[in-house]
Amino acid sequence: MSKPIVAIVGRPNVGKSTLFNRLAGERLAVVDDVPGTTRDRLYANADWAGVEFAIVDTGGIDPIRVAQGAGRQALSIGSAEFVEQIRTQAEQAIREADAVLFVVDVEDGVTPADLEVAQILRRFQRKEGGALYPPVFVVANKADSQARRAGAAAFYELGMGEPHAVSAVHGSGTGDMLDALVAALRELPQPAEDEAEQDVSIALLGKPNAGKSTLFNALIGEERVLVSEIPGTTRDAVDTLLEWQGKQIRLIDTAGLKRRGKITPGVDKFSSIRTMRAIERADVALLLIDGSEGISAQDAHIAGYVQDAWKSAVLVVNKWDAVPKDGITQEEAEQQIRNALKFTSYAPLLFISALTGAGVKQVLPTALKVAEERYVQLSTSMINKVLGEAQDYQPPPGKAGRNLRIYYGTQVRSDPPTFLIYVNDPRLVHFSYQRYLENRLRQAYGFLGTPIRLVFKGRND
Repeated sequence: MSKPIVAIVGRPNVGKSTLFNRLAGERLAVVDDVPGTTRDRLYANADWAGVEFAIVDTGGIDPIRVAQGAGRQALSIGSAEFVEQIRTQAEQAIREADAVLFVVDVEDGVTPADLEVAQILRRFQRKEGGALYPPVFVVANKADSQARRAGAAAFYELGMGEPHAVSAVHGSGTGDMLDALVAALRELPQPAEDEAEQDVSIALLGKPNAGKSTLFNALIGEERVLVSEIPGTTRDAVDTLLEWQGKQIRLIDTAGLKRRGKITPGVDKFSSIRTMRAIERADVALLLIDGSEGISAQDAHIAGYVQDAWKSAVLVVNKWDAVPKDGITQEEAEQQIRNALKFTSYAPLLFISALTGAGVKQVLPTALKVAEERYVQLSTSMINKVLGEAQDYQPPPGKAGRNLRIYYGTQVRSDPPTFLIYVNDPRLVHFSYQRYLENRLRQAYGFLGTPIRLVFKGRND
């Protein structure tokens, strides 16, 4: 099941991006005193009280529609030419959110703009089981003093429940607000039965026009997804369930992930958020690389997203039929891709043409084999045999006069395979030696296409 999405909305310059950075735990959003600074939607993972969720930062919803000759000033003076597009993408975020943080400014009090944003939020809410969905939490920001915290009560006027007085800059009040948020997230409907029971979820990923939808249609054997030469045709993640050799597979087609600088204001900004959500829902990611163009920096970025989510991967070079016969050889192309994506060296690499069908028959069997590897469970004796042989062949390096000592290891979970290794001091584990141990485990037991996680713990911790 994917993480719930929490959208942060409000009029310009109320501190949405500052709150986003606070919840994300790092400075990801651009923060500026000029209203309208945030144009691109940003996405990050957050957690509170054991509940993981995704947060989405949005541009300010400007209630004043800028019309030529109207003589009206937009609140988003830093992005006046993008007001309508920013409003559209913020509304898209609200429509897809599982919960909404409606940020207001206690310094300004209730403004006509806040009232209009509240009206917009009410328009997108719907009743489910007697409650309004998505739930909206009024976040009265900039409550940096007792007087300002008391002033948060004025926002009961919005008719959207109890205001939560916070200071996004200093973090005060955010704990109580998050307590209320995660309590609501815990009450979200559970996934539908068909989503909970499929054997494997496979997401098709890649930059625009890499051939994802063409491969999708080739795999399901019928035209269910619009295929076009125009990059970005697929605006949303499209799921299809199919039976294949006794297994139920969920195929997730996604919009192409563009480089941030290439994302334009409007609908395709939210496409990238939905694609990130699709990665979380998947067991295996098929990363399509345009063989006619070769490996690109954006391909590496997408592969990085997959790795960060600890998902299994298959690298699929599409449009190989379009590569000139006297051009790059398959061996040369594989070497280039492996050099560019060294961090996914464990992922199998396929060369196909989704258009002609060449090589397509090997895609699903490879993806299913990779999915099986996610659930491999090794015995403690097998793990310690590998660790012992690894240390004999290459002893752990020392640091500041101290040597790393590995006592024993055990597998604590699968999906992905995760190993807990007890040592004398985790701080002595160098990244290179960690990678060495990972490679030794792979040499012994495979884990095709699947990341494995090594967690080092002091024996007395």
